[in-house]
Amino acid sequence: MNIHAPEQPAPPTRTTCPYCGVGCGVLAQPDRMGGATIAGDPDHPSNFGRLCSKGSALGETLSLEGRLLHPAIDGARASWTDALDATAEGFRRVLDEHGPGAIAVYLSGQLLTEDYYAANKLFKGFLGSANVDTNSRLCMSSSVAGHKRAFGSDTVPGTYRDLETADLLVLVGSNAAWCHPVLYQRMLAAKVARGAKIVVIDPRRTATAEEADLHLPIEAGFDSALFCGLLVALAERGALNDGFIDSHTSNFTAALDRAREIAPDVAATAAACGLNPTDVETFFDLFAATERVVTLYSQGVNQSAQGSDKVNAIVNVHLATGRIGREGMGPFSLTGQPNAMGGREVGGLSNQLAAHMGFDVESIEKVRRFWDAPRMARAEGLKAVDMFDAVERGEIRALWVMGTNPAVSLPRADAARAAMRNLEHFVVSENVASNDTLGAGAKIRLPAAAWGEKDGTVTNSERRISRQRAFLALPGQARPDWWIVTQVASRLGFAEAFDWRTPGEVFREHAALSAFENNGGRDFDIGALADLDTRDYDKLEPIQWPAKTGAARKETRFFAKGGFFTPDRRARFVAVEPITPAATPTRTFPYRLNTGRIRDQWHTMTRTGRSPRLASHIIEPFIEIHPADAAREGLVDGGFAKVSSSHGEAVLRVRVEPGARQGALFAPIHWTTETSSDGRVGALVHAFVDPQSGQPDAKATPAAVAPVAFARQGFALARGALGEPPAQMWWAKAAAPKGAGLLFACDDAPALETLLPGLERDDEIVDFVDPARKSYRAAIFRDGVLEACLFVGAGRQENAWTHLRTRLGQPLSEGQIRSLLLAGRPSDGAASGPLVCACHGVPKGVIEGAVRSGCADATAVGAATRAGTNCGSCLPEIRRMLASMRALEPALA
Repeated sequence: MNIHAPEQPAPPTRTTCPYCGVGCGVLAQPDRMGGATIAGDPDHPSNFGRLCSKGSALGETLSLEGRLLHPAIDGARASWTDALDATAEGFRRVLDEHGPGAIAVYLSGQLLTEDYYAANKLFKGFLGSANVDTNSRLCMSSSVAGHKRAFGSDTVPGTYRDLETADLLVLVGSNAAWCHPVLYQRMLAAKVARGAKIVVIDPRRTATAEEADLHLPIEAGFDSALFCGLLVALAERGALNDGFIDSHTSNFTAALDRAREIAPDVAATAAACGLNPTDVETFFDLFAATERVVTLYSQGVNQSAQGSDKVNAIVNVHLATGRIGREGMGPFSLTGQPNAMGGREVGGLSNQLAAHMGFDVESIEKVRRFWDAPRMARAEGLKAVDMFDAVERGEIRALWVMGTNPAVSLPRADAARAAMRNLEHFVVSENVASNDTLGAGAKIRLPAAAWGEKDGTVTNSERRISRQRAFLALPGQARPDWWIVTQVASRLGFAEAFDWRTPGEVFREHAALSAFENNGGRDFDIGALADLDTRDYDKLEPIQWPAKTGAARKETRFFAKGGFFTPDRRARFVAVEPITPAATPTRTFPYRLNTGRIRDQWHTMTRTGRSPRLASHIIEPFIEIHPADAAREGLVDGGFAKVSSSHGEAVLRVRVEPGARQGALFAPIHWTTETSSDGRVGALVHAFVDPQSGQPDAKATPAAVAPVAFARQGFALARGALGEPPAQMWWAKAAAPKGAGLLFACDDAPALETLLPGLERDDEIVDFVDPARKSYRAAIFRDGVLEACLFVGAGRQENAWTHLRTRLGQPLSEGQIRSLLLAGRPSDGAASGPLVCACHGVPKGVIEGAVRSGCADATAVGAATRAGTNCGSCLPEIRRMLASMRALEPALA
């Protein structure tokens, strides 16, 4: 008798999350069916096993549905040989006829470092074009500019550990509770364990602000005035570190004099920033009295017409107090994308060369010699907004877009989309078969590998390099981006310089360049990794840079004892410019439109939009507005508004929010023409940019709002494909656990067959019609289970939606069907409502039930339901629900 031991599953693959710049470690266990089970890596020093809602749902996003799986030319399937030949031929032709200024490549913080390096080398070193920019320009380039002005280099001084050891954490323009929740939980842990104070500076009362000891609802755009006022206050209170200023900095007097012009005292600071003087005084007192301070900033600072000045105003107060580079203190940029930092390292910005070098003569020559580059770019190229303006003017004639969706994410997105249609040569490397940019006239489509299939490295916000490892086979004809670049380079005559066979070979060259003729003059040096063999590269553990040859590998900070990367090794204080908003509201456009992210979606939803769990919290594009402004404009919570600017318009669901600032609007960036009828807010955003960084101002576009009315609202759900919505219908798509959903508003009720075209002859249709209430409800059963449904009524059908989206593919009893069709809600008392905790799938109704059963705080709710016990990003919402239900208790007694 043969006895065989059961086959042991392979160990999970250690990889890195593809979302934000926190760089969380992930354990991926393939299920042998094209998917994988996802868990946090307890050994990764960025997250120690925690994942946010998006990371936790990665397993739901691994479907091949909608993937681009083969090359295409002019919409027709093509071989790789033909597609690569055509790509190379188009760039060669435009280069020969119009010169290097007529070609460009637009990259993405989603690319791996190896992908970035290959593209940058080809265009800057071998095609002679520095028109190499990235969507990271839209999120962190003001931080880069601020760092370089102050430190002489794009150096993040501190580490994540500082968030746990600081006694004061100041968050500026950062909703970390939603956008960087794993890091925010580390901050909250310091608050609970050690009594660390948290100050949030943000025009909106965000989820992060709700947890703060002090919230300063600053007037949008005036952050530098607040920090100028702080610098003045520190000087007047004798809280400066004169020794550090004298030994390690320059230009302090000019910076302080300018700060006194802008914000001479507390009263003037408060008036300029629209703040309560007492709150400003409290903040200044806290900062002056607390040695260990970390100031964290994100898009509210960077995405501004004066973003670089905001960064430098923050850096100024840390330099002035010597609170930099030591444990628990320093300025800290929270990076938005998983490899924005890696892109910066290899020169993925048009004003940089590789290895943190710039376009000075010495650096140009150094990189040229290392690459043996025949046609080295000699001057900075066009930054993102200028690049697409040049496309619009016809100056750039050939463009390659890799892994990003500029037709949605750029300011003036309608103009960018129209401009791309006029390109002579337009190539897109993507892993999806359809998005707004592909639809803008891409002539050549190249199928790129996606997360789970890609192999390489990324660098997170604390300079930690981690491996992204493949755990799924490449589907169809998809290939890594670095490989695609090598094949085009070979066809352009540069095969020898691009003869890499593995991503490890690309990485080794990148590491070698970082150490090439460095001698300590550049901050970025990972020369110790230049000799990694294939085995060592495959097993590479997360490591912070610098990692110099012969130096001990350890957690590092910069600048505690000076040693800046300026010619005289001194930091530069920057005298920031007086605040001059790029555009001011007018009678036509009386509001300031602020755009940003929401908790459970990422960028343009290419990946997160596939997850039913992530589609459960906020399911439609919306506009957030203060109650007083809503009343003035005739808007009601849950209604609709047309939001317009001088560049475009969108129709969005209204969310009346007491925590909003009067005169300000907020809309999320995630919806596209693929996922909504009218949700592309990038079309509204003006194209003003910071003069230092070129980063667009996405936080203060003058805008108007007006009510929009629809006679009917409803939804359709189906296990199969949904139909094309009628032209006049407002709609948004959302993933469902076993199918897809469409939420809509319209004046004329849609026909069943229009939205549910997959009906079959033997399907059982149970419906209910109430003309007086403009109601129509239909449930379609196939083989006894719910196949599809269509609900239409005079108002929102929220309860039925949240219940039925989870019941597709399940049998329903006659009583359940009757209750749903007659009353529009479940009869069995099933807890419903939108999902509050996406990590554990806990809806609003379950949490309300826990509170009614006696749970008195968020900890008790978590113990009873698991809500809030993973990434914690839903805790502010749970606490709001507790407060709201407690407030109702006297009325119900």
